[in-house]
Amino acid sequence: MKRVKAACITQTLHFLLKEDVGQEYAKKLITEEVKKYKDSLDKNKTQYKILSEETQADGSVIIEIKKQYNTSPVGHYLD
Repeated sequence: MKRVKAACITQTLHFLLKEDVGQEYAKKLITEEVKKYKDSLDKNKTQYKILSEETQADGSVIIEIKKQYNTSPVGHYLD
């Protein structure tokens, strides 16, 4: 029998600007979307660590994140 002792997933997320709205409004929407994503992680009690967060020249945001996989324990992965 096997059991998961610890598990995490690393993701690179690219929050892209909407093309059908103005540039400044699109940037504002991205900021709100990133905040909403982080809030959802907190609300769901998902353990995570943001490895990098970069705003691109066009206003889009790239986040590299290491987060808890499902409800598995994270062990030393987030240290």
